Amino acid sequence: MVIKKILVSQPKPTSAKSPYFDLEEKHGVEVVFRPFIKIEGLSAKEFRQSRIQIPDYTAIIFTARTAIDHFFRLCKEMRINVPETLKYFCISETIAFYLQKYIVYRKRKIFYSETGQMGGLVPLIQKHNKETYLMPVSDAHDNTKLSVLDEHNLKYTQAVMYRTISNDFAPDENLDYDMLIFFSPAGIKSLKSNFPGFEQGEIAIGAMGQPTIEAVNKAGLRLDITTSPGAPSMAAAIDAYLTQAKKKKK
Repeated sequence: MVIKKILVSQPKPTSAKSPYFDLEEKHGVEVVFRPFIKIEGLSAKEFRQSRIQIPDYTAIIFTARTAIDHFFRLCKEMRINVPETLKYFCISETIAFYLQKYIVYRKRKIFYSETGQMGGLVPLIQKHNKETYLMPVSDAHDNTKLSVLDEHNLKYTQAVMYRTISNDFAPDENLDYDMLIFFSPAGIKSLKSNFPGFEQGEIAIGAMGQPTIEAVNKAGLRLDITTSPGAPSMAAAIDAYLTQAKKKKK
């Protein structure tokens, strides 16, 4: 099947330098950005029901920019003064730099994984083992990240601060794509919810991350594209797939 139209289940990039735009030019495809899910923050009232007292913690573990946004939002809504002594442990340098949106970066104690993986945070957390750790997560978080901490018997408290919900499609909205790309199990769930009669047929499906791959398999769908050491990003994986498809056509 010739791939002409690709749905990427993420918001449209704000930068014109996105690798997805490069795919359009290189392969002559149309990339449409249409999130299958959306994020909804817990209200202060809902969060209080968890009985977690944010001021009791001396360090925060961040694995996503969304977690940073909702942590500081809740602190503001609950009138919690975030102390300058609070330590931040981030899964990547990119996530760490995002903290500049809320704090004076150079005046805070910020640590991040050099590998961009949870395993890279382990030695840092072990070194600061006297801290009490809080980890903001969604209601449908990736347990594989938490399992890395659990394997090393690191103590932390999960704090659900936002939830992932299905982004409803209009009744007359067609799924007329040759490729669908997903980044979370919630996206697969939303696909089945919005299109209960969906049949994959020749539509190529791509998924990033083991939990998403497992969701694809559990839904009885065929996985055609995923990341690899040679194609670590989803855009690179799509590029490799389209390149290989062209070679087969010849």
